[in-house]
Amino acid sequence: MKLTYKNDHELEGELIGVRRNLHREPELSYEEFRTTEKLRAWLTNAHIHILDLPLATGLIAEIGQGDGPIVAIRCDIDALPIEEQTGLPYASEIPGKMHACGHDFHTAVILGAALLLKAREHELPGRVRILFQPAEETGHGAESVLASGGLSDVNAIFGLHNSPELPTGTFGTRSGPLTAGVDRFEIKVKGVGAHAATPEKGVDTIVTAAQMITMLQTVVSRQSSAIEPVVLSVTRINGGFTWNVIPELVELEGTVRTYNEEIRREIPLQMTRIIEGIASAAGAEAKLLWYPGPPATVNHGEWADFTKQVASNAGYKVEDIPLQMGGEDFALYLQQIPGAFVNIGAGPGYALHHPQFDVDEAAILPAAKYFAALAEQALKKLQA
Repeated sequence: MKLTYKNDHELEGELIGVRRNLHREPELSYEEFRTTEKLRAWLTNAHIHILDLPLATGLIAEIGQGDGPIVAIRCDIDALPIEEQTGLPYASEIPGKMHACGHDFHTAVILGAALLLKAREHELPGRVRILFQPAEETGHGAESVLASGGLSDVNAIFGLHNSPELPTGTFGTRSGPLTAGVDRFEIKVKGVGAHAATPEKGVDTIVTAAQMITMLQTVVSRQSSAIEPVVLSVTRINGGFTWNVIPELVELEGTVRTYNEEIRREIPLQMTRIIEGIASAAGAEAKLLWYPGPPATVNHGEWADFTKQVASNAGYKVEDIPLQMGGEDFALYLQQIPGAFVNIGAGPGYALHHPQFDVDEAAILPAAKYFAALAEQALKKLQA
């Protein structure tokens, strides 16, 4: 597929083609080799310079010249381990893998913005970095991008996510916190296995784990302020192998979502006290394994307001959206670079990560035009 930009109608058709091409061949986090090859070919065909960086998957391109300011626009390129159930003619051809979060939509949008910016390259008062990020779904893809040095001299950065909750033509963001900090945990409960008919001869890990699940909810309801958003969800229980044996080991897994960093640091300590206390009372042992993910995404107020003004000028219906408990590793960029993360309406439809998820492709071209305008106007703002 060779991409050209002659008029809006042709560009829209090509960007929809890009989105469907990627949708057919989804790749999971850190496996986006074919996707990266496609992007490299499309960008090269458009004579867009690609930076030489130590990235195994994903890439950063650059448009513009000179010593002026540098703005980055970012999309994510990885898919999810979900079996698609849409029945679309361009549905995933890879069993058990699907673009169920719309990263194919994001990629088409930012690629379209790159083509539009390339057409105005000599008028840009600086440079635009086009970031196609791998492994967002792991919560750690941004780390590899930052480590590559590809954003070390960027003055402002912007990213997007499609929203099935917002109708097409609607734009949403907010100043300050937008998405939550995301952490994963595992709890291993070890007791003494026994026949179900003689539980007194063992230490019951099932009962002990059940008490832990119940008591862990007090971290939110009784140990955190009622005005601070906190979610603690146990999402997996694994224990036992037959109906008449009390197992020696039970494993729990789940996630914690927070906005307040002080509360975020305190929660694993609170959880440890609970699980160790319950385990001790039961004569069992318990261990908490904590896996930190990305922090809360905190938009810089000046740039969030700027994105809304550009969106309004572009014809979007602009909304201040509520806090979201989902996570986003774009947060790591905003810890180092001023900028903002925004939502582009592409619904209504099934929720993100649903096997029947799809986006309204009519939202692709307007979003591409928006991000091209946002990048150019941000350069002018920085230059001024």
